[in-house]
Amino acid sequence: MGAVATANVNGIRAAATKGLLDWLAGTPATAVCLQEVRARPEELPAAFTDAVAAQGWHLRLAPSETAKGRNGVAVLSRAEPEVVRIGFGDPATDLDGRYLEVDLPGGTTVASLYLPKGVAGTDKQDAKDRFLKTFGDHLRAAFDRCAATGREMVVGGDWNLAPTELDLRNWRNNQRSSGFLPHEREWFAAVLEHGWTDAVRAVHPDTDGPYSWWTYRGRAFDNDVGWRIDHLLVTPGLAAATAGAGVDRAPSHDRRWSDHAAVTVRFAGAAP
Repeated sequence: MGAVATANVNGIRAAATKGLLDWLAGTPATAVCLQEVRARPEELPAAFTDAVAAQGWHLRLAPSETAKGRNGVAVLSRAEPEVVRIGFGDPATDLDGRYLEVDLPGGTTVASLYLPKGVAGTDKQDAKDRFLKTFGDHLRAAFDRCAATGREMVVGGDWNLAPTELDLRNWRNNQRSSGFLPHEREWFAAVLEHGWTDAVRAVHPDTDGPYSWWTYRGRAFDNDVGWRIDHLLVTPGLAAATAGAGVDRAPSHDRRWSDHAAVTVRFAGAAP
């Protein structure tokens, strides 16, 4: 049995002092996708790199080369990757620290994604929409390649997108907000129609949430007023092997190590 997790750490240096290392020590995951690492290799805190080494993880990092101290994605894996790819062939974004793929022994690819945030009606939304277009093309091509070669693939990350009304508490008030715009939800639905499976929603088909992000403002976390924007999309073999999925929600607001919570999907008989 294996598992894959994804977590937006909201800055690795802060998260390493707040509980991330304890979570890593206890996770059942055999691969972990991280987003918003916000550090180059030489800037990673010693507490984090020491813990990673002691716990037997292999770390692959794609920091942002265009915005220092921003973005950055990584994959931690129990098995050493055979191949590492940064970006997905888009010159406009490949150096932004938003996407990383690793091929693991046994025929599974694990990818970490940090999809851009948007603000409706602004240049930031235009940039997000351009990313959605090129990344959607990549997802379709990757799915078809896996189908042709027999590989399995997991794309885990912060997608900055709530696909349905079940995926955010205040959906009525956010119909004009980036992350819940009609064309964004249509884009996600088209990805699933191509064959990808949203592993958490497959396990929890009729549940509000489970949410994975809550603003630090007010009492959003305490009242579970959140968004489900951290997703793990999987190819059919892993979809069939999915044995469970959930959000590792902190027990209280003061014990959070990020504004996101880690999301974990377990597989039976298919360990990435």
